[in-house]
Amino acid sequence: MTRVLIAGLGNMGLSHALAHHHLPDAQIVGLVNRSGCVGHPDLAGYPAFSDYETALAETKPDLVVIATYSDSHADYACAAMEAGAHVFVEKPLATNVADARRVVDAATRLNRKLVVGYILRHHPSWMRLIDEARELGGPYVFRLNLNQQSSGAEWETHKALMQTTSPIVDCGVHYVDVMCQITDARPLRVNGMGLRLSDEIAEDMYNYGQFQVVFDDGSVGWYEAGWGPMMSETAFFVKDIVSPNGSVSITDGNKGASADIDGHTKVGGLLVHTPQGDHTIEMPDEPGHQDLCDAEQSYMLRAITEDIDLTRHMNDAVQSLAICLAADESIRTGQPVSLEEPAQ
Repeated sequence: MTRVLIAGLGNMGLSHALAHHHLPDAQIVGLVNRSGCVGHPDLAGYPAFSDYETALAETKPDLVVIATYSDSHADYACAAMEAGAHVFVEKPLATNVADARRVVDAATRLNRKLVVGYILRHHPSWMRLIDEARELGGPYVFRLNLNQQSSGAEWETHKALMQTTSPIVDCGVHYVDVMCQITDARPLRVNGMGLRLSDEIAEDMYNYGQFQVVFDDGSVGWYEAGWGPMMSETAFFVKDIVSPNGSVSITDGNKGASADIDGHTKVGGLLVHTPQGDHTIEMPDEPGHQDLCDAEQSYMLRAITEDIDLTRHMNDAVQSLAICLAADESIRTGQPVSLEEPAQ
């Protein structure tokens, strides 16, 4: 039985906690929330803490699930591993590349399992998308975006996230990770631009951004992300991968509204185009958001019990973060950013 401590009970932390609540091989030993409140009836019986260090010392977990704000991820993860625990940490792994490497180095040095919350890696439809794209062969053109027209509670959540992390970094790491899985190539340079579209966010933050990345196999990628009540819902969800031999795209099915969390992961179907013709791959009965969180946490437990080699996973997490942070730097400086060395 794996003893699990959950840190952070926002949207993702709550879903991860519910996953461990139902997993037979997991035992929740504590829940950490700044208010000390649990906020869900299924979790009411577990010990609740408002301080992470206290919870870590008192519960002595085998696994810590970190779903707090991004600026605490690296320190929380390293503290957990130093205390003897394996770690699942929500994306992004850290707010800078040096901290991300520090976490990976700690996992390697201490022989701990480290899984980063790239939820699309556990989605059968996205796994099929990656397989179909790789079958076509590169070099590739990646056209990916996710704009969210948020208002009310969703806009409040986005504004809170933007106190530490831009949409380009928070959302972009998912889709850059998809690019990296398809191409296997090293990023060379990134060019970005963005704009602050609301007086409700800090002057040094932007709520819309886009960037282009060039890989050393010739592949090129575009990613766009925007948050807020002003965002358009026309073409807010574009997922195309183009190669010399054709293309594979997510169809319009099941996208829903831009603020619908389940809609962000649903594929509905894939359209595979080649010069010989087109065919559609239907994706019925896709998993919902909670199903995917359940799958992530099941994988985390298997990584521990089966001693799964996570070296590639950890290096990919650093590389995708490095690309998105380079895009953020480019947006803020107005200059292209070179990635001269591998982000491993």
